Amino acid sequence: MQTFTHYFLHFGFPILIAYFFFNKNWINIALILISTMLVDLDHLLSTPIFQANRCSFGFHPLHTYYATLIYVVLLFLKKPYNIIGLGLLLHMFTDLIDCLFMYNNCKQCYINTPAEPILKQITSFFRVL
Repeated sequence: MQTFTHYFLHFGFPILIAYFFFNKNWINIALILISTMLVDLDHLLSTPIFQANRCSFGFHPLHTYYATLIYVVLLFLKKPYNIIGLGLLLHMFTDLIDCLFMYNNCKQCYINTPAEPILKQITSFFRVL
């Protein structure tokens, strides 16, 4: 379920957003939204480059809280920057959901990681509901 959710949110959901909210030129918008996947190039700066249970959110340079704030600012600029900002925020949201899947499977694995505080907050919020 985690893998399906991750890839649907990275590829399927941007296409649906483009189609339903930008139907005049939805294909171009979908391509811009999907091209924001290039933000994952910052994974190449990590050692090791791939680690199976690593939470990207808050770890990689373009996945930090500061970078996410910049992506929010992009939403308030003109096209295509607002579309790029939307795509980058969708990407961060997807990676955060992926981290939540992993965190719920092994809370001990994420002690002292950059995303641990937000993962704790989100899971405790849903326990209250």
